[in-house]
Amino acid sequence: MSIVAVTVTALLALAGALTLVRIIRGPSILDRAVATDVLLAVIVAAIATEAAYSRDATALPVLVVLAVLGFVSSVSVARFAARKKDAK
Repeated sequence: MSIVAVTVTALLALAGALTLVRIIRGPSILDRAVATDVLLAVIVAAIATEAAYSRDATALPVLVVLAVLGFVSSVSVARFAARKKDAK
């Protein structure tokens, strides 16, 4: 493995670990939702990095599905939070 691949792997692992800490310790549901979205982005970046490193394009449909899932979940949580705020 090259030094770039090791560095990218270490940085993505650190980002994932810090995001998991925010998911566990998040003071509100919205903090946890944002952290979950960030964790999904880190996972997408890790899969994309692996696909680029191995020069294999079979993971691209998975990346598209995960990106759409992240967008839809973020919009859903935002709409739920806005509706809950308006109800008070």
